Amino acid sequence: MLDRLTGMEVFVRVAGAGSLSGAARAMGLSQTMVTKHLAALEARLGTRLFHRTTRSLTITEAGRRYLDSTERLLADIEAAEAAVAAERVEPRGLLRLNVPLVFGVRQIAPRLAAFAARYPGVTVELGLNDRLVDLAEEGWDLAIRIGALRDSSLVARRLARCRMMICAAPAYLAAHGTPRTSADLASHNCLGYTLAQAGPGRWRIGGTPQIDIAVSGNLRANNGDALLAAALAGQGIIYQPTFIVADALRSGELVPITLELPPSDQLAVYAVYLPDRTPSAKVRAFIDFIADAYAPEPPWDHGLA
Repeated sequence: MLDRLTGMEVFVRVAGAGSLSGAARAMGLSQTMVTKHLAALEARLGTRLFHRTTRSLTITEAGRRYLDSTERLLADIEAAEAAVAAERVEPRGLLRLNVPLVFGVRQIAPRLAAFAARYPGVTVELGLNDRLVDLAEEGWDLAIRIGALRDSSLVARRLARCRMMICAAPAYLAAHGTPRTSADLASHNCLGYTLAQAGPGRWRIGGTPQIDIAVSGNLRANNGDALLAAALAGQGIIYQPTFIVADALRSGELVPITLELPPSDQLAVYAVYLPDRTPSAKVRAFIDFIADAYAPEPPWDHGLA
């Protein structure tokens, strides 16, 4: 079955050239193929588009009406393709970006004004949640993910390291003592993050290999800021990324806890997007913008030991 769109293009070329041979030369097709496309188009429409003799070819009245519609349609298709091609070169259009809640509020949203000033043709739709979204099914152009990436068909670019820190308020440590080993955590009120990859009742620590330490406490939450607030109030010990606890550590409101094993060093911040040999300019622009903002060291780690 011959391609319908090509048949329409052949028809417009024939009408413009006034001959089958002229259309064939313009399109780089054989005259036989041009004739087949035209015949298939006329058969599909159920009408003659040209009067043909051995010496002349003239368009019919039905052909003239169809020519007007076809030229508009092909122009619209060309414009649509040009618009998509332009988006590959110049950042513009709607960028749907999904980011974990706390990281998005603290580390992405404050930078959007600078991004907008640099790329005024891009509108950002920022989705904030800690759910692992399906980019293809839900229509997201780009997502920021934090942690150790699971096996995925998505393309990932590492943006920054994600340091973890075990810490507590001075008041808590004064009342309950400071743990010195991972085994000591069993006797402390450890506040759990329910979305942690190791699970809410386990803390994954160490370099290579990592180990999971069983912990327990009287609060679990699916939000790092909620755990931070509880820790600041002296409720217990938390194990959270430095982009959440850095300000409190710098101010002394929280104190870092050093054990015989270090916090995990296997986590990072990634930008992920659907496989595409040539991602759109708006996606490339945002990834480059954020990567530059976090290089060579992420700003939330400035001044931390």
